[in-house]
Amino acid sequence: MTNKSPLLKYRSIFISDLHLGTKGCQASKILEFFKNSRSENLYLVGDIVDVWAMQKNFYWPQEHNDVIQKILRKARHGTKVFYIVGNHDELFRKFIPMNFGDIHMLNRIVHETNLGKKYLIVHGDAWDGVMKHAKWLSKIGSVAYNLLLRINVVINFFRKLRGKDYWSLAKFLKYKVKNAVKYIGEYEKTLSDYAKNKKYDGIICGHIHHAEDQEFNGINYLNCGDWVESCTALVENYNGKFEIIYWDKIRDKYFNNEEISQTLKTKNLKKAS
Repeated sequence: MTNKSPLLKYRSIFISDLHLGTKGCQASKILEFFKNSRSENLYLVGDIVDVWAMQKNFYWPQEHNDVIQKILRKARHGTKVFYIVGNHDELFRKFIPMNFGDIHMLNRIVHETNLGKKYLIVHGDAWDGVMKHAKWLSKIGSVAYNLLLRINVVINFFRKLRGKDYWSLAKFLKYKVKNAVKYIGEYEKTLSDYAKNKKYDGIICGHIHHAEDQEFNGINYLNCGDWVESCTALVENYNGKFEIIYWDKIRDKYFNNEEISQTLKTKNLKKAS
């Protein structure tokens, strides 16, 4: 029996803020998404590997290695893979532009859609006021964020026992704190203004863990989100239109079909033996 759910096929997939190398990374869901999707282009929009975190406490389980292997396999099989470096993996900026196997590592790149529109792709940390003027504060914030994620693991353990879905404490607090909401709004506007000044049709970024598709003064602002809290990806369909994929909302039909398939396969093997 094969997976009944059709593969998700796109011209381009944009994915950011995986934070491999941290306990907050939802690597199993990344693997699910990669397994059930195909694209001509794959853009890794920064903070894929969290070098900041691993310099303090090395953490690299097999699932995180599997994600890297899956990306390399996609590149070998014809997907054009571009790695745009972020702040948590800024160590790589010393070596770019460079190729890692079939993966092209860059600071930024311009993507042209099937409709002929040009989008600048950047991680986004260069437009973050905290990163520019108080990097030390950003690193403290990163430590506090990781602490919230650890607390979140405990919360969701008990939620799961009660049959409830995953819930993000960090995301909840982000939208409850007025300054955080203001920060997101200023970030979005700053990047959109930059794209407008450079004559692009839009800008694609990550960094703030907030998936979004908005228009600012005629500029299409697109944010990929993250795979720590939201598990989102930005995709370009073959008609040139963009869409945000919320994996948690659609994964069950893929996951359940695979589970059924694996169960039947195990039963057939037992009968054969």
